Amino acid sequence: MGELRNSIIEAETGVRGYYITKDKSFLKGYNESLARVPVIYSELRELEKENPEQLAKLDTIKQLIDLRLQLMTKNIGLFQSAGEQSTPEIETTRQRGQRILDSVRVYSQHFTSAEEKLMTQRKSKLTTFFMATLIITIVSCITAVLAIAYSLYTYNKESSARDESTKKNIQYQKELENSIAELKKMDAEVRELRSLEKFTATGRVARTIAHEVRNPLTNISLAAEQLHDINRGNPESSMLLDMINRNTVRINQLISDLLNATKTIQLDIRKVSINEVLNETLNMALDRIDLARIKVVKDFCSDACDVAVDKEKIKIAFLNIIINAIEAMEKGKGLLILRTRMDESRCIVEIIDNGTGMDEDTAQKMFEPYFSNKPTGNGLGLTNTQNIILTHKGKIHISSRPGEGTHFVVTLDSEEQLN
Repeated sequence: MGELRNSIIEAETGVRGYYITKDKSFLKGYNESLARVPVIYSELRELEKENPEQLAKLDTIKQLIDLRLQLMTKNIGLFQSAGEQSTPEIETTRQRGQRILDSVRVYSQHFTSAEEKLMTQRKSKLTTFFMATLIITIVSCITAVLAIAYSLYTYNKESSARDESTKKNIQYQKELENSIAELKKMDAEVRELRSLEKFTATGRVARTIAHEVRNPLTNISLAAEQLHDINRGNPESSMLLDMINRNTVRINQLISDLLNATKTIQLDIRKVSINEVLNETLNMALDRIDLARIKVVKDFCSDACDVAVDKEKIKIAFLNIIINAIEAMEKGKGLLILRTRMDESRCIVEIIDNGTGMDEDTAQKMFEPYFSNKPTGNGLGLTNTQNIILTHKGKIHISSRPGEGTHFVVTLDSEEQLN
């Protein structure tokens, strides 16, 4: 009821402010009261729906309030029609409204007094009901406590074996998880060892082939040159001898490329930021990236991620990976992600693309010499990359699935331990 009365007073105050200042912003309270009064009235009727006497008083108050609001609305209209000047008619209407407002106060006090009396009666009934409920609750609680105590005793007695079994199962599960983790670690170490052994064996075979092939290849080249001098007047012979010379040069170049991709590299070790190295490598591939309209996302760690490497050679290694990624992605739809992070004393570099991907068998062969799933290229780029990473005592891992892109992970030491 107080809220209803306050709404009328607020409307009255707003209208009076408008009369004095002629500022229509004062009518905000009046307009809000027009909307608020029906809502408050409905809420009060709902609260008093079981009390006919209070409903009758409430309806009387509502009629008085509606009449007062109508008079305020009328006065506002008269005030605005008179050029926002007070008139005798406005003053008469205002006085009448004041008397109505006084009546509202009187009826509100009667309503409130009756409500307080009802509240006192209800409180007495509730107190009696509460005491009875309290007694019932106490008895129920005592019964419940006894029941719970008995249940706990029974549960504890029956669950001891189950708890022991659960503990053993948890222990066995942890041991199994530890064993699986250890097996995965051992499997990764075995894979790395096999990769290193394969690379070492490839280098040894390459040197043997180079030695065995280059000697007869030199003889063939010298013989072709001598025959060319002898048969200068024979165009057909000269053409065939030129073909022999070109192919001996090509074979010799292939042997040189293979040796360069598998031989031990001399390193000029310096401490550099891996983020700086990757930025410079991206600049080297910028033309290819722009031509293929590839989006590049760099997620570099903010901590100092310095590595002890030969800067120029490690850039070649990363460039080979980035070029492979560019060639594997569809033009205009490629996404290349470069990420760096620290793991204790190691720096982890991840190069991820959303290209065509490959199956596991193809991924395992990517570092083998002359293996390539592209129509162009000699298949030595990633072999050279692996050689550079391993020479830095680092690790390189590739994971891929058809249609899901390829993920390269390169691990380098951040401490100067390379000799």
